[in-house]
Amino acid sequence: MRLLSVNLGRPKAVPYTDHPQGLTGIDKRPVEGPVRVAAPGPKGVGGSGLAGDAVCHLRHHGGDDQAVYAVAREDLDDWERELGRPLANGAFGENLTTTGLDVSGARIGERWRVGPDLVLEVTSGRIPCRTFQGHLGEKRWVRRFTEKAATGAYLRVIVPGEIRAGDEVRIVHLPEHEVTARMEFQAGTTHRELLPRLLAAGEALHPEALAAARRYVEKYGDESGNESGIASGKGSGGR
Repeated sequence: MRLLSVNLGRPKAVPYTDHPQGLTGIDKRPVEGPVRVAAPGPKGVGGSGLAGDAVCHLRHHGGDDQAVYAVAREDLDDWERELGRPLANGAFGENLTTTGLDVSGARIGERWRVGPDLVLEVTSGRIPCRTFQGHLGEKRWVRRFTEKAATGAYLRVIVPGEIRAGDEVRIVHLPEHEVTARMEFQAGTTHRELLPRLLAAGEALHPEALAAARRYVEKYGDESGNESGIASGKGSGGR
């Protein structure tokens, strides 16, 4: 398991974002050399966990529980075949492009050591949004991404450190539950009946997802029906 690239974005003005000044940092490109990664601070205040990386819409993106976004190169390759077009590392706005690691299937609370020092913890999947769709330029992208549920994973920083392309990625903690980034994503979008199962991940879960699961159980209990629906597009995908 290896880090293929570390990808950073700069603020860019585009017509397809809800940012008040029309800015987004989703256009991330691979960089050479070491990049410092540390907890950025709470959502609404902190942006990206990677030094030099822009997160423009702090209301929806960034913060300690979404400090880093990772996508498997294998998922990008799969989308390349489906879309019939090349997708460079960073094309999904991810900070880390990995190989040999099932990122969407990673368990909530799973911890990775990247390089010699950095330790990251999986918190959630990635909800697609209007900015993501505009960036890709694909029709019905929010729906297509949601249906495929190859979400990648958001991570929080447990131990800060420097990383660079080529670093080894090692799983150093694997929780006993079976709640994955993909399941968390599906519970929040197309399969709301999965929400009670998220509680097995406990406090490792992104706080917003944990709160949603608790509200669902309070309202419907653990055995309630099969409420479902496709994501609206107002998600956490733009950074």
